[in-house]
Amino acid sequence: MHIELQKRPVPSRLFAVLSPFIALGLTLIAGAIMFMALGKNPFDALYSFFIEPLTEVWSIHELTVKAAPLILIAVGLSVCYRSNNWNIGAEGQFIMGGILGSLVPIMLPGFQTWLTLPLMLLLGMAGGAAWGAIPAFLKTRFNTNEILTSLMLVYTAQLFLDWLARGVLRDPNGNNFPGSVRFPAAAQLPEIMPSQGSAHYGIVLALIAAVIVWFMLSFTLNGFQVRVLGANPRAGRFAGFSQTRMTYLAFLISGGLAGLAGISEVSGAIGQLRETISPGYGFTAIIVAFLGRLSPLGAIAAGFMLALTYLGGEAAQMTLGISDKVGRVFQGLLLFFVLGCDTLINYQVRLVLRKAAPAAGGQS
Repeated sequence: MHIELQKRPVPSRLFAVLSPFIALGLTLIAGAIMFMALGKNPFDALYSFFIEPLTEVWSIHELTVKAAPLILIAVGLSVCYRSNNWNIGAEGQFIMGGILGSLVPIMLPGFQTWLTLPLMLLLGMAGGAAWGAIPAFLKTRFNTNEILTSLMLVYTAQLFLDWLARGVLRDPNGNNFPGSVRFPAAAQLPEIMPSQGSAHYGIVLALIAAVIVWFMLSFTLNGFQVRVLGANPRAGRFAGFSQTRMTYLAFLISGGLAGLAGISEVSGAIGQLRETISPGYGFTAIIVAFLGRLSPLGAIAAGFMLALTYLGGEAAQMTLGISDKVGRVFQGLLLFFVLGCDTLINYQVRLVLRKAAPAAGGQS
């Protein structure tokens, strides 16, 4: 006797739409149980996580700051995942984009014109795309598993950033603290409403990228190829679509948008290159992509939802005295329930009874 998953002939469209909401509801229930186990009032805890960050204008600005990189990265990941390329290394592509784009104000401090910021953004995209091209090359040339290679490149990028921030790019006047020189005004993303909060134009870049990629996936030949090769690679090859070309395209788009998110974070929220520039946006964006149903437009709402867990975790730390890791637990629970709901929508669980072996010498 064993349990097996059998693919449903026609998955329920209704539950496919409701799946993210069901997953969110289950996450709230599991979170409430977790807080009760920690000895905290679950209603107070959930209020701190999901309501309190929305009660002040400045916190809403902070919400957009944290949502921008999540949306940008998730939009790129949606292209990869829909083409059946499992890019798990967006965190590394984010870091490399931040590094390469930061070289302009660090290496050329006198170059302060209206071209400075656009050049930084372009270099950031190039850095992320180049880092994303490595697992694409290894997959297409050597049939290497892109999950492993893209993930290992994250740790390479993190160590490289740490070496730069503590070594060759460290500010000589920074009292031996790790980090580069502070960026001049020409190298910083401007704030949208400086008098109200810290939200910068990174969120505008994220929204524009989401619309462009949605249009590409919905109305262009490349988008059609992404969908076909992702759904049925054999049918795509029969139609003459190149799996190699599509693998490179998906990783370049995904890496480029992650790199754009990296330099937007460095030039907008941070203002210098530090040894740590991300609290794990590249990994959290995986949840955003799936919660948004692998849709660039769906990633917008999902990005704000996951950004809320970052702010909620900080608020819960102060009001309830709990660990900052609780927010990560919320994110993990949400991904677990999203994947679980999707599995049950597309597959049915069957209990299979093992048939008795025929007796020796019996009829055949």
